[in-house]
Amino acid sequence: MNERNDSAAAYEGMPAKACGEPPAPRLDLTVIAASPAAALAILRKARALADRLHARITIVAPQIVPYPLPLERPEVPVGFNERKFRAIEADSPPGTTVKIYLCRDRLEMLQAVLAPRSLVMIGHSKRLWPGWEESLAKQLCRAGHEVVVTETE
Repeated sequence: MNERNDSAAAYEGMPAKACGEPPAPRLDLTVIAASPAAALAILRKARALADRLHARITIVAPQIVPYPLPLERPEVPVGFNERKFRAIEADSPPGTTVKIYLCRDRLEMLQAVLAPRSLVMIGHSKRLWPGWEESLAKQLCRAGHEVVVTETE
């Protein structure tokens, strides 16, 4: 009986949540986008999923730098893609962030930056054979992540 009183006392003074107020985001949805155009194509579906899960969206944009070039000097200047991704971020729901990573290997970079058991969304265009997106999804699943692969328009 004493335990009940202690337990009840522990909850006294905790602020009550107002009715109708959405719960605070507790989950991150990581959207993998190879380009600003790819991010725009998948963002509508990502928003719908994030709304249902009360999740924040993080757009991760791996910018592959081929080996002959120094990693810090990609073929496409970082500022070019950064401006386009920042415009997408500004038009997205609050809490949406964009992270651009220069890398040699997309999977290696994702393994380094994703939290364990991350929820990841990857979009692909309709085609007859699997592309890098499906292969990446399988590799991320094997690494313990939850992956949603969706077709974009």
